Amino acid sequence: MFFLQMKAPESCYRCPKCGNRDVKRRGTFDRVVHAPPIGMDRTTLFIKAPRLQCKRCNQVLNAVLPNVVPLCNYTKSFARLAIDLRKMMTIFDVAQYLGVSETMIRSIDKKYLQKNFGKPRLRDLEIMAIDEIYVGRTQKFLTIVLNWQTGAIVFVGKGKGENALNSFWKRLRSSRAKVKAVATDMANAYYAAVRKNLPQAKHVFDRFHIIKRMNEKLTDLRRTLQNEAEQMDKKVLKGLRWLLLKHPDNLDDSKDERIRLQEALALNQSLATAYYLKDDLSQIWQQLDKTTAGKFLTDWCHRARASGIKVLMTMAKTLQAYRTGILNWYDFPISSGPLEGINNKIGALQRMAYGYRDPEYFVDKLYALHIAKFALIG
Repeated sequence: MFFLQMKAPESCYRCPKCGNRDVKRRGTFDRVVHAPPIGMDRTTLFIKAPRLQCKRCNQVLNAVLPNVVPLCNYTKSFARLAIDLRKMMTIFDVAQYLGVSETMIRSIDKKYLQKNFGKPRLRDLEIMAIDEIYVGRTQKFLTIVLNWQTGAIVFVGKGKGENALNSFWKRLRSSRAKVKAVATDMANAYYAAVRKNLPQAKHVFDRFHIIKRMNEKLTDLRRTLQNEAEQMDKKVLKGLRWLLLKHPDNLDDSKDERIRLQEALALNQSLATAYYLKDDLSQIWQQLDKTTAGKFLTDWCHRARASGIKVLMTMAKTLQAYRTGILNWYDFPISSGPLEGINNKIGALQRMAYGYRDPEYFVDKLYALHIAKFALIG
């Protein structure tokens, strides 16, 4: 370990409050600060810094050392080194290498994140996606707003629903951003919030959430039929859920999945109708233009209602209610899909840190998530 004793530079002889150089020395005070290691050895600086009396302010204050972070016991170069190491190492590893506490490294990292990512710019926001994520039993849900074009998180709200976005709408109005399109799921809270705060923007309902809702309806129907079926039919329907949800092209012939599915559909007309309508639903986003897609959606809803199957009739009613948002995909072919990738990164971030005790630090990490890189080590 190196212990270096240093004198304060001449540049620090100015009033810390007003910058006046007309000052008088009124004794000294000792500063002990951490500096970057020399080789593999820790380096600690002992600095005798002056106390100064300003003739303009008529106050006696401690001089500010130019290369030391204010109110901290480390140099600016030490902080830069810690930040660079933090990009490749855990907080524990950086603290061990530099010979300081984990609290200090976490504080350095937090200050860096707040300075560089704490207030994301909203002025250039044109296309965005909104969704909530589950982050554990403590914080439970966070509402995420993503800049769809850059992949950067621009807002993190506590909780979920319309109230979680209140502060975001205020900031967005102040920034005078011209938002063209918003991608969300079909939650009523998001629908109402976007309609109220961005009436001119195109609201696009996420296609994957729509397919997911249809899969849930299909699962409900299979469960109902299984409960009502005779013992012989139950054997066929048992374990059928994942086959129904699979895309036909992904069925594994080596495991006789296609044959099992055909047998089950042949036994029950209601299940067959629902399955084929589910398969057709994805074609809404495969039409040549918006007009053709609108006709296809109308036809699909007509077939669903004509089937007389309750879950399909409910789904048709839902699609008709959200028709405009579904067809807006042809104006802006976007989805909240990138947020699913963000969810995976957040999960990796939490696993690497074994959770975050400081919620504010966790949010700061989320704002910088678009530049984070994760790799398997070991």
